Amino acid sequence: MKKLKLKSLALIAGSILSFNAMSVEPEYTFKLHHMLPPVSNAHTNFLQPWADKVEAESNGRIHIDIYPAMQLGGKPPQLFDQTRKGIVDITWTVGGYTPGRFPKATVFELPFMPLNARITSMALQEYAEKEMQDELKDVHLLAMHTHFPGSLHSRDKDIKSIEDLQGLKVRAPNKMMADAFGILGANTVFMPVPSMPSALSKGVIDVATLPFEVVKPLKIDELAPHHTEFKGDRGLYTQFFIFSMNNDAYNKLPADLKKVMDNNSGVNLAGFIGDAFDAYEIGARGDAVKRGNSFSTIEGAEYDRWKEKLAPITAQWLKEMNDEGYDGQRLLDEAKDLIKKYENF
Repeated sequence: MKKLKLKSLALIAGSILSFNAMSVEPEYTFKLHHMLPPVSNAHTNFLQPWADKVEAESNGRIHIDIYPAMQLGGKPPQLFDQTRKGIVDITWTVGGYTPGRFPKATVFELPFMPLNARITSMALQEYAEKEMQDELKDVHLLAMHTHFPGSLHSRDKDIKSIEDLQGLKVRAPNKMMADAFGILGANTVFMPVPSMPSALSKGVIDVATLPFEVVKPLKIDELAPHHTEFKGDRGLYTQFFIFSMNNDAYNKLPADLKKVMDNNSGVNLAGFIGDAFDAYEIGARGDAVKRGNSFSTIEGAEYDRWKEKLAPITAQWLKEMNDEGYDGQRLLDEAKDLIKKYENF
C-alpha cells in the first residue's frame, strides 16, 4: 500500500476535474457538513481535496458541496445524527462529542496510546472495520481517523509537572481525558473545539488540550501562549473522528459510482487524512514558535510519572468494557497490535 501524498493528490484531482468534468452536469449532488472554519486544516487539506478527487474520478457525475462551520444548522454533537437521519448526506465529526455512543473506539483515546496521526488512523480504521460494524450500522462509514497527539496550551503559566496542573480549569476533549485530568488534580471542563477561544478569553478555562493543527486556525496560541508537549514512546492522547455518509445516499448510487466512493474510503483514506494532520501539525507548531511563545516538555522521569499516574484510566476502561459485556482486554490488545502493524507499514 503506497503512502498517499496530499499535494499530489489535490493537484491530480484538480487537473482531472478541469480537463474532464467541468462541463458535465452532475447526476448526484451531496451536501458535506462539518464544524470547523474553511481555513482549517481539515477543510483545506482533507475534505476539499477528497471531494475534488471523488468528483474527478466520477467524471463529474458526483458533485459535493461542502458546508463548513455548521452552516446547515445544529451543533457539532448533532453531526453524526444529521448523516444518520439524512438531514445531510455526509458529515465529519468528533466521536467523543457523544459520549457512550461508540464505546469500542474509545480504546484509542486512552492515555499514552497514540503514535502519529497516520499510524493511529490506519490502525483505527482497520479496527473499526473489524469491531465496530454494530456501532456504525446506521451510516456508511467512509473513514475513521485521529489527530496528531495533543498538547497542553495554558493561558498564564508553564506546565512542567503534574503539580503545575493542580486546581487549573482544563478543557477535556473527551471523557477519557476528563477522567485523566481529574486524577491529576485539575478541574475539567468539556466543550467542543469551536467554543474554546471564547472560553479562554473569558477565563472559563485555563488550559486548552489540543493538537497544534487546531491551535492555529482558532488562534489559541494568541490566547494561551504556554505550550507543553510530551516526548516519549507515545503521545499523551488523541481522539477519534468519524467521516460518514448517509446509507440511502450511498445505496442510491449505481455500482460504478459506489466503486468511486469505495476507492476513496477505508484504510487508504485514513492514511491520507493522517498524513494531512501530521504535516499540518509541524507548520502550526512552527507558527507558535515564531510568536515567541514558551514551550515545556514532559519527558524522561516526569513522563514516566504521568504514565504511572494515569494507568488507572486504562484499568477503569477495562472494567467498564467488561461490565458492558465486551472483552476489554482483547480490544485493547487488538488496538495495540494494529498500531504496531502500521508503525512498520
